[in-house]
Amino acid sequence: LSNNLILAGKKIMFVTGSVKKLEEVIQILGDTFPSALVAWKIDLPEYQEEPDEISIQKCQEAARQVQGSVLVEDTCLCFNKLKPEGLHQLLAAFEDKSAYALCTFALSTGDPSQPVLLFRGQTSGQIVKPRGCWDFGWDPCFQPDGYEQMYAEMPKAEKNTISHRFRALLKLQEHFSVTAGGRGGH
Repeated sequence: LSNNLILAGKKIMFVTGSVKKLEEVIQILGDTFPSALVAWKIDLPEYQEEPDEISIQKCQEAARQVQGSVLVEDTCLCFNKLKPEGLHQLLAAFEDKSAYALCTFALSTGDPSQPVLLFRGQTSGQIVKPRGCWDFGWDPCFQPDGYEQMYAEMPKAEKNTISHRFRALLKLQEHFSVTAGGRGGH
């Protein structure tokens, strides 16, 4: 059996302490995703590696603690020490304010002999003076290419069709629908 058939109909522990992140992931996945996501808050070490390596290590450690299937997310762009205003000021002296938001979801069935699967999504944009609601990370200072609004100013439904998280979750969904043998709805 492939990994996703093993996971179909089962609960996957989504490692997050953020209610907003869980809501966004569930909104994006919709009701066609074959497993139920359950938020599970654990403290994982802060790994200092390349993004893929960080995702794999976090996922392996989470699976070890949960003793089961886990989904872990890692997002790059956010500087923990800098609020959105600080991120904008950091780049103030530079002409090039382009950036990209990278989201990686790592999935483990909980079986240590199985590889961790990675699903990446990327959205290009600019770091600009913050606008909009300040309640979700660096959304106020990230303006995706081709848009006049920041992530923070967009209606959730719109952000959820272009974001780095959306693109990564789309790949996760595609993996489940392709390996389950179905094409799935669009």
